[in-house]
Amino acid sequence: MIDIPVSSELGRSLEHSSGRKFSRKARLSFYNRTFRIICIASAVFVCVILFSILFLMGRTGVLTFETVSVKDFFFSTEWVPENDQYGAFIFIFGTFALTLLTMVISVPLSVIIAIFLSEMTPAWLKTMLRPVLDLLVGIPSVVYGFLGMTVLIPMLRTVTGTNMGDGILAAAIVLTIMTLPTISRITDDSIVAVPKKFRDASYALGSTRFQTIVRVVLPAAKSGILYAVILGMARAIGETMAVVMVIGNTPQLADALFKPTAVLTSNIVMQIANVPFDSAWNYALYMMGFILLIISLLMIVIVRLFQGRGVKS
Repeated sequence: MIDIPVSSELGRSLEHSSGRKFSRKARLSFYNRTFRIICIASAVFVCVILFSILFLMGRTGVLTFETVSVKDFFFSTEWVPENDQYGAFIFIFGTFALTLLTMVISVPLSVIIAIFLSEMTPAWLKTMLRPVLDLLVGIPSVVYGFLGMTVLIPMLRTVTGTNMGDGILAAAIVLTIMTLPTISRITDDSIVAVPKKFRDASYALGSTRFQTIVRVVLPAAKSGILYAVILGMARAIGETMAVVMVIGNTPQLADALFKPTAVLTSNIVMQIANVPFDSAWNYALYMMGFILLIISLLMIVIVRLFQGRGVKS
């Protein structure tokens, strides 16, 4: 008489326990499926946005060639929209010339600063300088452009004795100041990541500090340095406001350092507001934007390739 209620109570307890376990497993399975669906949907959404932008810019930009030949657009220096002349060579050349000049100035300075931070600076000074570089990265580009327009350009006029201080050199100096913190910090991290045993082995062989840095540390950090340089180039190519304020915004070939010129970004910003949508002029600006987009995507692909090599090494 006593065993029957005990057995039934135990059965109910086991049934309730198994029901709770099943309910918990069902909830966990539901949460996992929901999280997976959200992640996949987010990835799909990002891809859709990217390809939509590419498609919109490319489809609209290609309409340029209904009025202008491919040869004239890419190789002509005549940009006179009022006469239906849409030669973009000036802006394409200016973009690459400005980026190259910026890298020539900024890369050596950035590497030297990174070497100083990682190899020669005492610990207490590192804790002060590294946050300063991080803060410089976050300063809005319009601030750099305003300082370049009000301080740098008058200074260049005084030093060189020219009437026009704006041009590709002024823009390159401003972009150098903007890209220098990014390249320096990433290069600094790459140098710090080089194992200490490499340095110890070099010193054990009788190398000096200079020889160790140049022949051991920098080659070992090469992939990270290239990664930093490409990121700096990507920022220099896509920069707009700072360049607009110091480059002069004149559609003429940049064949001198103090000659006002224009690049793809500055030309788009200065002209897009007053252009009718269904016009060859607007289509040409869209094609310029598409060229910038393709260049940026190529930079990202190259960065990922170098990043992957750095991880493997």
